[in-house]
Order: sequence, then C-alpha cells, then structure tokens
Amino acid sequence: MNRRPGHPAARRVLLAAFGLAAVVDLLALAVDYDPAHTVAKPLLMPLLAGYAALRGAPRLLVAALLFGWGGDTLLLSDADPAFLAGMAGFAAGHVCYLALFRTYGGPHHAPRVRAGLLVGGYAVALAVTVTLLWPDLPADLRVPVAGYSALLTAMACAAVVRLGLVAGLGGALFMVSDTLIATGVADWPQPPRPDFWIMLTYVVAQFLLVQGVLGTLAERRAPTAAYREVRSTTP
Repeated sequence: MNRRPGHPAARRVLLAAFGLAAVVDLLALAVDYDPAHTVAKPLLMPLLAGYAALRGAPRLLVAALLFGWGGDTLLLSDADPAFLAGMAGFAAGHVCYLALFRTYGGPHHAPRVRAGLLVGGYAVALAVTVTLLWPDLPADLRVPVAGYSALLTAMACAAVVRLGLVAGLGGALFMVSDTLIATGVADWPQPPRPDFWIMLTYVVAQFLLVQGVLGTLAERRAPTAAYREVRSTTP
C-alpha cells in the first residue's frame, strides 16, 4: 500500500536531519570519536524511513529501512550473538526489498540480454567472494555469511534489473559495504579507517535505494495524474 505524500517542509526537515546525522557519523568515524558514532548511527535509518514515508513510500520500503536500523544498532556491539542478530536484521530488510522490487518494479527497466549478463556477473562475484572468504571466516559464521551474501546479491540484482540505474547503484554499494565487513571478519587486510568506508557506502546505498524506489513510483503515478487532469478538464 502506498501512503499519501506528506507536507514538503516536513520532508525537507527529515532529509536535512538525515544528511546531518550522516555527516556527524562519518566525521566521528574519520577521527575515531566513538561516542558521536554511537549516537549518530542509530538515527540514520529512522530519519530516512520518516522521509520516505512522507514521500508516500510503500510500507515495504519503510520496513526495509527499519530492519536496517535494527541491524545498525545491533552491530554497535562487538559480541558474536549481536553480529548474527544484526545480520538477520539486514537479511529481513533484503527480503522486504525483494518483495518491493517484485511488486513495484518491472523487467522493462533492463533488456533481457543485459539483465542476464548482470545476473551472471553478480553470480560469479558471489561465488568468487564466498570461495575466497570461506577458509578465513570463523567456522560458525561460514554458512550464515554465505546465505546472507546470496540474499544480498539477489537484492542487488533485482534492484538494477527491475528498478534501474539509481537503485542498482544502491544495491551494488550495499554489496561493497557488506563485503568490507566480511573481509574484516575474515581478518583480511583493510583500508585505513575501514568503518568509515563501510558506513559511507552503506548510507549512500540506502539513500539510492530509497530514491530509486520513489523515482519508480513517481513514474507510475505520472500517467494516472495526467489522465485525471485530462478527465477533470474534459467538458
């Protein structure tokens, strides 16, 4: 079900608050100031979800973002149970995204041949990544990480095939972010300030997924609005 768009001023306030929280969080990670990160990170997805809701987003999109909020909050803890619970939260968000793309997207956004190539490329990337990571992952995390990676890859494929470039880029960045997390768990070499790059790609990914969904909905609403306008002006 779609919600009616809310007041433009309220939407702008929530979007600005999301941007401010993202900047604070990224700066906190860049200078290694953990208290600010602990405060800012849990604010990100609720603010983005509120913005999306006021833009008339479907409930599935809001749910996906709130599951992401649950994952964000749980991953503030370094405990293994919290990591698995956080992964489960993000997995639930990916299921929401998949259902959302199936309902509101369409294969017309990517020609069949190109869609096949994209899916094949993502499948190869998944297989290579899981194969390389598998020996270095803790034994109790290998199967959960492999299953989660498959779900994430399916979401990223569906984003680009059914919604187009903006959402597709969001899905790809989500894969980059979570791959950085997985390589850290596997104790692979990391870039300087890896948490900064993880959060940067993640925040941009979620924002682009929201924009991709909202843009697709706007395209679908435009013909209906035009038809109503014509009908209202027809004598």
